[in-house]
Amino acid sequence: MKVLIADDSPTMLRLLHSSLEEWGYEVVQAQDGEQALEILSADDPPPIAILDWVMPKITGPELCNRVRNRKSRAYTYILLLTAKAQHQDLIEGMGAGADDYIIKPFDRPEMEVRLRAGRRIVDLQTELMQMQEALREQATRDSLTHCWNRFSLFDILGREIHRCYREKTTLGVIMLDLDHFKWVNDTYGHVCGDEVLKQVVKRIEGAMRSYDAIGRYGGEEFICVLAGCGEQDVRVNAERIRAAEAPP
Repeated sequence: MKVLIADDSPTMLRLLHSSLEEWGYEVVQAQDGEQALEILSADDPPPIAILDWVMPKITGPELCNRVRNRKSRAYTYILLLTAKAQHQDLIEGMGAGADDYIIKPFDRPEMEVRLRAGRRIVDLQTELMQMQEALREQATRDSLTHCWNRFSLFDILGREIHRCYREKTTLGVIMLDLDHFKWVNDTYGHVCGDEVLKQVVKRIEGAMRSYDAIGRYGGEEFICVLAGCGEQDVRVNAERIRAAEAPP
């Protein structure tokens, strides 16, 4: 797991770096608050940050405030490293958004167990995000074919219709139905029929543009929403979908 350490003291950075590497963490360093903010604002920031309270440009508490005020789904566990031991100072640090603090000079065993607690919180937050994504998938996708379900499909269609009127563009809609699908189910069974539906969706998706949408309307019926397509374009796209071969 990546851990950011931010301190303007080279000695403290070396001490933290060697301890964290010994405990199996991947270390990212910053020498002031501004550099630390840049690292924490990147696309894949370290999930744990150890920030010195007093740093040039941006202090530890101010950095906590900025991190907490940003719009990001990923949570950063922040541990403040401080020489301040006054009760009011610690309240100020925690009120700024820090999760925990360590008094300088830090005790190695204490630092290790506090980081372990932070790691558990980060792991739990990751699990929660994965569960939320799974629930979102269940709510918006067809459970068999994984294309959009009927509710999401009509939501997409409604948005595209509004956009079409607003921007005065065209919109194409294709409704597809599989011929003789009942015969497939009756002859080969529903397990085989389910596989046919999944393969059909793969073929349709392979013949569509990346920004088009396909949803399962019901049974063996599907709807494709094609933004910016006029009548002739829809005919061409429909024929390409009808003739699509299985992906390699």
